[in-house]
Amino acid sequence: MKRHATDRRATGRPAPGDPATTGDPERGRPAADPPAADRPAADRRVTVRHTAEPTPPAEPPVTDGRAAGRPAVKRGVVKYGALALLVACALLVFAQCGAAGGSPSGGSAPASRGGDGFNSDDVMFLQMMLPHQEQGVKLVRLAKRHPVSPEVKTLAAAIETTQVAEAREMQQRLREWRRPLRADSHEHAAHGGMPETTDAELAALERTPPDQFERQFLNLLIGHQDDAVQMARLETGRGEDGWTRRLAERVDRSRSAQIEQMLAILRPPSQKAPRSPQALPSLKALRSPEGTRPPEDSHRK
Repeated sequence: MKRHATDRRATGRPAPGDPATTGDPERGRPAADPPAADRPAADRRVTVRHTAEPTPPAEPPVTDGRAAGRPAVKRGVVKYGALALLVACALLVFAQCGAAGGSPSGGSAPASRGGDGFNSDDVMFLQMMLPHQEQGVKLVRLAKRHPVSPEVKTLAAAIETTQVAEAREMQQRLREWRRPLRADSHEHAAHGGMPETTDAELAALERTPPDQFERQFLNLLIGHQDDAVQMARLETGRGEDGWTRRLAERVDRSRSAQIEQMLAILRPPSQKAPRSPQALPSLKALRSPEGTRPPEDSHRK
């Protein structure tokens, strides 16, 4: 009995077989405590379990970058720096669009770039030369149907062959640049207007009497070829594309030589120097030199 009492004092719990827990009525021991539901509210023991609330993750410390050995970067500086970069890019795009889309308003205005090594003067020269070449071909073909000297007939045939080939090359070049073969008439104002031999002049030449035809034919052809010389010299002074400039130089030389030859034919016999049969230029000599066709893969876009 003493041992059981000692166990209760030491552990705070009744020992096994303790009469206080067994409730043996024969020995006069009290019964065990009634169930919790039958006990007064004051004797009830309520056990509250405290559940630990989850600890929120700690926020990373705010650093200015110096801990990693980097200088601190302010958000405002990054924001305004990006804005300044966008503005600069926009200004560059507008400047390029204005340079490519602008057109000269006068003869002294700088030529606008067309990109890829050519400018508006290169394009305009080819666009103006194409109809000029076609008119020249119509003109020289009249020599086939009217009485002219053998020298004039040879010259007219050489001019036709040369200008047909040149017109084909000019068309090819404009297509490579993706430019129209014809320009609006008002665009020729910056280049001195469109020089041309009109259909009315060709019709009047057709009605010329045979004995006067050669002289009228040569006079009209001299003026026509001189227009080509003026356009070619404008291109060599303002153009940028290498092939087009070389074509203009060739046009200048060949048309100038043709004009000199026609002026010599028109001189009175007393002013003409004696010429040997070999002095008459051949058809091959009057044609333009070979090797002027633009490369097949040049300036493709």
